[in-house]
Amino acid sequence: MTDASNDAGQPLIAHLLELRNRLLKAMVVIFIVFLCLFTFSRELYTIVAKPLMDAMPVGTNMIATGVASPFLAPFKLTLYLSVFAAMPFILHQAWAFVAPGLYKHEKKLAIPLLASSVLLFYGGAAFAYFVVFPLMFQFFTAIAPEGVAVTTDISSYLDFVLALFLAFGLAFELPIAIVLLVSTGATTVEKLSKARAYVVVGCFVLGMLLTPPDIISQTLLAIPMWFLFEMGLLAARMIKKQAENPPA
Repeated sequence: MTDASNDAGQPLIAHLLELRNRLLKAMVVIFIVFLCLFTFSRELYTIVAKPLMDAMPVGTNMIATGVASPFLAPFKLTLYLSVFAAMPFILHQAWAFVAPGLYKHEKKLAIPLLASSVLLFYGGAAFAYFVVFPLMFQFFTAIAPEGVAVTTDISSYLDFVLALFLAFGLAFELPIAIVLLVSTGATTVEKLSKARAYVVVGCFVLGMLLTPPDIISQTLLAIPMWFLFEMGLLAARMIKKQAENPPA
């Protein structure tokens, strides 16, 4: 007999209603966070633009080529930040929806994985902002041809950095993916260890695909992914040992 919750036999409509309610709760929280942040939307954009502004030549500024860009760019950033800030609550709602159908050992594994996934995603975004952006924008502005003024459009810049935030946030989830693959039996730690050389090459390929076409951002994504791969292997080994030698 399984130890899954006894609500597994609920009709499909009941599960759909619960899913709708949890989605509505998540949307309400995102909306509330958005209302709180929107007052500071211009200040938030200034913070996000700081790595580029610090690297731009003296006397140059960013520009807005679209008529509505001065409003839409901070609005879009605030909306993304609202989802970003509400992510722990969103994941909690997702957990509350799927938890009744999980086994006890799956619940014990899922809770730390959820918490770790949030922290790793935030860590990836922070790494992009504090490490990658300053180096990358210094490089971009330094190689501009003579006579070319670096005056980046605010909407283009926002799309660029949001893509990098997402790329680094998802890349930092690699340890979670490894733990899940090993825990579900899809692969083993030994197989992943033997494929380390291919994984390193894959990290650089993903760095090329997920980041803009410059060697700096590609390398700065690939090297942390390699490190996180090793951390994922270490975590998978620890979980495997605990499963094989449960406490008395």
